[in-house]
Amino acid sequence: EDTLRLQIFLDESNFGPGIIDSKPGLFSELAVQAWNEVNGHPIDDWTAVNTAARKAVPNPLATAIVPDFTKPWVDSSLPTSKSQQAKRKRMTYRSIAEFMSERYHTDVQYLIDLNGKKKVYSLKSRDTLIVPNVKPFTIESLTGAIYKEDLALSQRHVVVDTKKNQARFYEAAPAALIVEEPGTVASTSRPKRANRGLIASFPITPGQEKFIHYGKWAVRNTVEFPTWRYDPLLLKTGRRGSDSSSLEIPSGPNSPVGVLWCGLTKSGIGLHGTSDPETIGRARSSGCIRLANWDAIRIPTLIRPGTTVEIR
Repeated sequence: EDTLRLQIFLDESNFGPGIIDSKPGLFSELAVQAWNEVNGHPIDDWTAVNTAARKAVPNPLATAIVPDFTKPWVDSSLPTSKSQQAKRKRMTYRSIAEFMSERYHTDVQYLIDLNGKKKVYSLKSRDTLIVPNVKPFTIESLTGAIYKEDLALSQRHVVVDTKKNQARFYEAAPAALIVEEPGTVASTSRPKRANRGLIASFPITPGQEKFIHYGKWAVRNTVEFPTWRYDPLLLKTGRRGSDSSSLEIPSGPNSPVGVLWCGLTKSGIGLHGTSDPETIGRARSSGCIRLANWDAIRIPTLIRPGTTVEIR
């Protein structure tokens, strides 16, 4: 229970531990280190964060009810071939089990561990299920919003660490020093310098080494429920192919880019969600930066177009 409680606490503090499954791994360790950095504790100390977690999350398990509105979000016949997917209106979940596992930031196997295989694979509306007591990812609340620049959020900075498989979000860098003309009085109305502190971190999967675009870019656009251009040549070589050889895959939680696209000024590259949260940190993408959908959807609350993203 302590491990589950810790993962929930870190997740809700915006220091993503990966899939919540009561099994501490590398991402839980990195999340603890990030939390310690922000809260002024020794980087490898687990005592303070566990104490905080026990206080904040007294009950790490909860009982959830399968919503009545799962029908438009679940389709067991969703094809695997891209040509057939392009004919669909939405890239849905393939089962209610998948819907509920992503809703509670976990995987189907952990739901089976908590509830048994028979119950998980026969779920229907209004059934109850034991789940991690985490704030649910409510896909039904997404509207397809397009996010604009924000005075504060656009000044923030993101570091994508392709070696640790982690994206770290920082407050804005200090304002540049204003040099006064000789003989003038220094201005007293300069804006207060912002704290360049760490505010969030999430596990990611970077692109294949040959496709990673190291350097500093800016966020160009951020949109919920993006469609995805399936371009076999781009995925294989990194070069964009013709429109006639490409397909448009509809939006949805099982889209290869998940429920959110945060495009960078480097064409075709962005931070985005995924159809397979279990593969975060393991299977390499074709060039972009993948996050679990429940983490990706927080991006607009942290950064906006104009934000600097450094890939290193």
